[in-house]
Amino acid sequence: MEINNSKEKRIRELEGQIKEQEKLASLGMLSAGIAHEIQNPLNFVINFSKISGQQLSDLSGIIDENSRHIPADDRQDIKDILTGLQENMKKIMEHGNRATGIIRGILLYSRGKEGEFILSRVQQLTKEYVWLAYHAMRANYKNFNIAIRENYAEDIPPVKLIPQDFSRAILNVMNNACYAVWKRQQNSPEAYAPEINVTLEKQGDRFILSIRDNGEGMNEDVKQRIFDSFFTTKPAGQGTGLGMAIVRDIIENKHHGKIQFDSIPNEYTCFQFIIPII
Repeated sequence: MEINNSKEKRIRELEGQIKEQEKLASLGMLSAGIAHEIQNPLNFVINFSKISGQQLSDLSGIIDENSRHIPADDRQDIKDILTGLQENMKKIMEHGNRATGIIRGILLYSRGKEGEFILSRVQQLTKEYVWLAYHAMRANYKNFNIAIRENYAEDIPPVKLIPQDFSRAILNVMNNACYAVWKRQQNSPEAYAPEINVTLEKQGDRFILSIRDNGEGMNEDVKQRIFDSFFTTKPAGQGTGLGMAIVRDIIENKHHGKIQFDSIPNEYTCFQFIIPII
């Protein structure tokens, strides 16, 4: 009787896993469609902001050439307005390019072929998915806000990765880090300052990605079970318990790397991906 119950439980778990994979596949297709639709108007925003910036520079030159015909007070007001408009255009271009990078990452994630290694800029890929995880958390949890400190070594050359899998590993760890600092914040005094530190460094023929948060941390029982399938510390309906098992498979089996972690309850958790540069 006990064996049958165990089998039924395992079947239910597998059914849940299959449903979750189907959701992910549908989400990938939906994300690709949305990304394509957003990219077209975004291109117009970026291109016209570039043109407008050039026109403002031309206008500034014309005003300088004819400054003697403009009263001194008006001349200063015009310069201040032009400076403000030029700064606004720079910000529009900056954030437009950032949005394009996020869309590029979503398309890469949804289009990538199973197991296909692609030469990738790990710094860019990491940055895009760190901030994607942050904004996803912001969308789901009211008033969520943290400091994200990044330090990406420039001497890491392009690396052959399975980008859609590597980005999934970043998302899973970042999601957990964001949740950990949010959870600690709920029970901490106002002096608590939630933050996540993300670093990339090169050591010989490998690179190391570290994601460290100052959240609620993990006790010994969670540490022992963190990579077990279907194990989660999140409330029912908020976690599948598959995330860290998937991360381990991606880093250790698919990329022949190593994943390490350390954690102290109510102090910090730090995960490291150690991956060979090939």
